[in-house]
Amino acid sequence: MKVEPMSALRLPSRIALTSVVALAAVASLGGCAVLENIFPAQAERDAETQQIAEAGQQDVFSVALGDCFNNAAAAVDNEEVTDLAAVPCAEPHDNEVYFLFDLPGEDFPSDVDQLADDGCFAQFQTFVGAPYETSVFGYFPIQPTVQTWAEGDREVICSIFEPEVQTTGTLAGAAR
Repeated sequence: MKVEPMSALRLPSRIALTSVVALAAVASLGGCAVLENIFPAQAERDAETQQIAEAGQQDVFSVALGDCFNNAAAAVDNEEVTDLAAVPCAEPHDNEVYFLFDLPGEDFPSDVDQLADDGCFAQFQTFVGAPYETSVFGYFPIQPTVQTWAEGDREVICSIFEPEVQTTGTLAGAAR
């Protein structure tokens, strides 16, 4: 068998080889974007303040009081939430965590929705400085599911938002 040098390859073979090389180059250049969509960057906290300093995905079990995040439609729709799109509160955001509390008991409560809502409602006026009934803000709880309860999750995350508006900074004491 005779080995031919690259220049001696027939035209169709050279075109195919060039196409494969070009496709590989495009894939490697676009690979970062594809990987970022599959594995989004994790939110980073400031070492001193522990506030979100770099936007990214945040595990719902690592949420802290005062964290800000975007688009938690799943939480509002009573779907399971595992990650939130955390952002620094100094940047425009949809939601802010204003209160955290644990539900009591060993067994998953049949009235978990009501307990979560009651706990968040009770702290709303203290945080905002205005009663919920007259406030422009809304709130929603992110609460344990039957599955996460079985794994030891008892925490309710109370989040405040202004409908159809992104906020910059905190809503603490906004009194409206």
